[in-house]
Amino acid sequence: MAKSKPDVIISKGLDDIIVEESTISYVDGEKGRLIYRGFDIETLAKHSNFEEVAYVVWNGDLPTKSQYEELKKQLAANRSIPGEVLSILKLLPKSTHPMDAMKAAVSALAPFDSELQDNSREANLRKSIRLTAKFPTIVSAFNRIRNGQEPIQPNHKLDHATNFLYMLSGLEPTVLAGKVMDTALVLHIEHEMNASAFACVVTASTLSDIYSAVVSGIGTLKGPLHGGANEAALKMMNEIGSPDKAEAYVLKALRERRKVPGFGHRVYKAYDPRARIFKQYVKDLSEAKESTLQYDVASKVEQVAIRELGAAKGIFPNIDFYSGIVYNLFGIPTDLFTSIFAVARVVGWAAHVMEYLEDNRLIRPRAHYVGPLERAYISIDQRQERKLAVTTLP
Repeated sequence: MAKSKPDVIISKGLDDIIVEESTISYVDGEKGRLIYRGFDIETLAKHSNFEEVAYVVWNGDLPTKSQYEELKKQLAANRSIPGEVLSILKLLPKSTHPMDAMKAAVSALAPFDSELQDNSREANLRKSIRLTAKFPTIVSAFNRIRNGQEPIQPNHKLDHATNFLYMLSGLEPTVLAGKVMDTALVLHIEHEMNASAFACVVTASTLSDIYSAVVSGIGTLKGPLHGGANEAALKMMNEIGSPDKAEAYVLKALRERRKVPGFGHRVYKAYDPRARIFKQYVKDLSEAKESTLQYDVASKVEQVAIRELGAAKGIFPNIDFYSGIVYNLFGIPTDLFTSIFAVARVVGWAAHVMEYLEDNRLIRPRAHYVGPLERAYISIDQRQERKLAVTTLP
């Protein structure tokens, strides 16, 4: 095989390739820190909430009281989705993956937005608010539809996280449950130039609309290497069954060179700060619901895995290790976990789209060609039969 260029450096997976300057967030993988617009995630998780952090990520600073109240008002006012979009969700097969339903719904929402083609920052911010407001409604509506239930209308008196739980079940959650879900959303809002954020930026760089960019993010997040690790972690907890079986399970997995779900991260070489924050909430919620088995199993898995992997290889728990337990305690189906991720991450996706468009350049990477450079064309009558890599359609 001839190579198109000699001595080409190929960055498979684009590891450590910098594609833009950003002021949105910073992941310090060595120290285990996550920063949104200069604010440490521990501080925001303790003192702030989803609506305020969304404002920070979109606008770069803490809101005044009036700015905060206005954003809350706008988010609450834009939660409903058109009846036509609900009709589309009702037409989907009941077996449809919730992320595919989300893609369909967001694509369908786009033509209903009168500012769809306006790519100014001001218009994109308004569209970001509308999208963020509607994501919980889409997720909860499809989940109920596929179970033969009517969607629950949003309760505009509830905050973003509490209303989401309400629309899923029809029951107003406890204060603790609302706080735990709010924290989960805050921790998932933004995480620098991850795969789905990059997908959004690639689409936006063509000067497509923000809805198309967000659909790109949804499709990317759907992949189990990005958004599905909490499902795998929860499955592992259930397979282990009890804390006394955790050590044998982990050691066997490591001997067989299998990954421990919820451990390790492409960037973090220290304990994921989001997991550190969320672990206490998992404990509190488990105790409140008098259902601590999964938390106890997770704690033992963490202890053994850190002993075997932490200091030696820099592999520690990430947020997916604990988030699945929380969603399970809420009674949320496991195939909905990634959709909850998207309910939060749409804020970060929108922020990256708006930031990149301020100094846009079409993203157009190259591939290193290693195929033949010159081949003779043979007429169809002279070609010999050979096995083709083409299958017959059913």
